[in-house]
Amino acid sequence: MTQKSNGSRYGALWTREESILAFELYCRIPFQRTKTNNPAVQELARLLRRSPASVAKKLGNFGAFDPELRLKEISGLTHTSKLDRQVWDEFHADWNGLVWTANQIRQEMRHRVEATHPLTRPSGPSETVRMTKQRVHQSFFRDAILSSYEATCCVTGLAIPECLIASHIIPWSEDEHFRTDPTNGLCLSATFDRLFEAGLMTVTPELVVLFSPRITESSSRVDKELLCRYHNHPIRRPNRFLPSVEHLTWHHTNRFKQQ
Repeated sequence: MTQKSNGSRYGALWTREESILAFELYCRIPFQRTKTNNPAVQELARLLRRSPASVAKKLGNFGAFDPELRLKEISGLTHTSKLDRQVWDEFHADWNGLVWTANQIRQEMRHRVEATHPLTRPSGPSETVRMTKQRVHQSFFRDAILSSYEATCCVTGLAIPECLIASHIIPWSEDEHFRTDPTNGLCLSATFDRLFEAGLMTVTPELVVLFSPRITESSSRVDKELLCRYHNHPIRRPNRFLPSVEHLTWHHTNRFKQQ
């Protein structure tokens, strides 16, 4: 490894901890934005004391394993490592573990930087202690869902991020195992998120929108103009993290009000 006087790590092999942070970032941003000019890529590069080009290359490596990209005939970089595959296989099946492990690694790295360049710390619990798993998981889930759907409601096409919700198909209250799983999410505008949560709307395993008879049989002109126009229409497919058939089936069976 070559270490410059400014602390940069040129030519250093990637560690497991660094690779986990890179994979977590890979899931947060669209593949087409895994570039050196992306502020998120640059931020991770600063934390790891690597170049943005090195981080972007690592993100491209993970793209080589992504089945959704292969379906679109998009290939990631070909010079992947055994460690890249190990991280993908381990955490692609353990989203909660990925999110919390990455959070802990990031905090530890930041603390090491602070130890090198001491600052006056506030008294009381540290930010690491105050930060709850719920906040960390919610942040990752929202980023992964909005990036997958290009910050667009999958039903209406609304593309105003402030109005969009990363909706869980199976709610946390039912099974926390899926709380950060991007295949357990849909990008919905606020109104349609509420309809979905209330069981007045569902998405079939074939990715088709259905409304409850309470909506389709409503005498309200507004209901018909604003909602029923999407009944039996397909959703906009995400670029990756396609909604799980099992999760959609669960919602249709357990939440959708069919009468």
